[in-house]
Amino acid sequence: MAVRPEGTPVWTDAMFTDVEGAKTFYDDVLGWTFGESSSEFGNYTQAYKNGKAVAAIVPPMPGQDGEPQSAWCLYFASADVAATAEKVRGAGGTVLMEPMQVGDFGSMCIARDPSGVSFGLWQAGTHEGFEREGETGSFVWADVFTREPDRTDAFFTEVFGYGSKKMQDEQMDYKAFDLGGSQPVLGRMAMTAADFPPEVPPYIQVYFAVDNCDKAVEAAGRLGGRKVFGPMDSPFGRFAAIVDPQGAAFAVIDVRTTVGDMPEFA
Repeated sequence: MAVRPEGTPVWTDAMFTDVEGAKTFYDDVLGWTFGESSSEFGNYTQAYKNGKAVAAIVPPMPGQDGEPQSAWCLYFASADVAATAEKVRGAGGTVLMEPMQVGDFGSMCIARDPSGVSFGLWQAGTHEGFEREGETGSFVWADVFTREPDRTDAFFTEVFGYGSKKMQDEQMDYKAFDLGGSQPVLGRMAMTAADFPPEVPPYIQVYFAVDNCDKAVEAAGRLGGRKVFGPMDSPFGRFAAIVDPQGAAFAVIDVRTTVGDMPEFA
C-alpha cells in the first residue's frame, strides 16, 4: 500500500469504558468484527470489515482521572510527526500528546487547532492506515465542525498545505480542503448558534459508509444510540448523524443514494 500524502486522513479510533458494549454496537450498525486486543499497547483492538482494518477501539488508560468522554479521533498522515507537531504549535495550535513511537506500527501525536478541534497525526510504520475506505463499513469522509472557521482554515492550510474551495451557498459556510488536486480530502463546516448549542464543542465528524442509512439509524437506536440529525437526502448521499450509547458522535452515509445536483465550489 502506498504511503498517503501528508494531510490525508489515514486512521480513526475511539476510547470506550465499555469495550464489549462498543463491539456489540458497531458490529450491529456497521458490520464490524474485531481482532485480538493488544495488551502491550493498552488493549488496543482493531476493527475489521470483510477482513480489512477500518478503525480501532481502546479502553481508558489506567489511572486516567474522571470519566473520559468517548469520541472518534481522526488521524492525518505525517511524514515526521515531530516536525508536524512543531507546525501545529507554529500555527497557533496545541500539542495534547507529544509524539511517541508505537512499536514498529508507527508514531503518533494528538493535537488541537486554535478553535478547539482535536485530531491525531500518524507517521506510518508497519501500520499504514485504513486497509479499506470508501466502501460499506469503512471511513468515507470527515468534516471539521468549528465556531471559528477563519482560524481553522488558516491553521489547517498552514500545517498541511491544503488548498480549499468554498461551497457556493449563502445558507451554509462550508469548505472542502484538497492537497493540490481536484479530489478533496476533508470538509470544514461553520457551526452556527441556531444549529449547535453552546455546550457542543468543536469536533471532527467521521462518516462511515453504509448500504442503507435508515436501517443503520434504526440499528443504532435499538442498541441505545440516538439520532442527532437525519436521515437526509443530499447530492453526496443519504446521511444521518448519530451518538452511540457511550457518547461518541459519528455519521453514516449511503453514498449510492444521491438526490439533487452537486453544489458548486470556488
